Amino acid sequence: MLDDRALDVIFRNARTHNAWLPRPVADETLRQVYELMKWGPTSANCSPARLLFIRTPEAKKRLEPALSAGNRAKTMAAPATAIIAYDTEFYDLLPRLFPHDQSARGWFAGKPDVIQSTAFRNGTLQGAYMIIAARAVGLDCGPMSGFDNATLDAEFFPDGRVKSNFLCNLGYGDPAGLFPRSPRLPFDEACQIL
Repeated sequence: MLDDRALDVIFRNARTHNAWLPRPVADETLRQVYELMKWGPTSANCSPARLLFIRTPEAKKRLEPALSAGNRAKTMAAPATAIIAYDTEFYDLLPRLFPHDQSARGWFAGKPDVIQSTAFRNGTLQGAYMIIAARAVGLDCGPMSGFDNATLDAEFFPDGRVKSNFLCNLGYGDPAGLFPRSPRLPFDEACQIL
């Protein structure tokens, strides 16, 4: 089992950040995040998540029109913003990603409802793995909705194959910008053991 320090970093003391220190996030750090997150499980190893890391002022300007008013300032100030998206043609890679069953592509091809639910569900899982991986390598995270998917997709994924799911600001959080910690449901209210 991980020690308490690791559990604190990844879960118990980790916070959603809204303010950022003026410290850049290195390319190598973003690569480390992906190299950890890619090992998280997805159904049939389908791995539909696609990440687009937005860092340059030019890319931020392209992202800005899609942001809701409440997310604009903090996102523009963040050293990096990950667009967590999913590939709606993920199944074309299954012969490589799920090699022990070469029929797996057929589970999805031509089945738009199955494609959508599988890509969205598993891409969301991978987005959660990204948050855990980012925290594990020393980054703070600010995951959020609060943007217009259609505007963002038209700008960054115009061919329609990749669809945005959520955003996550990444960097080194300024603790002065934290809200008081919100409560969580206790086990007995959220869980059952049958």
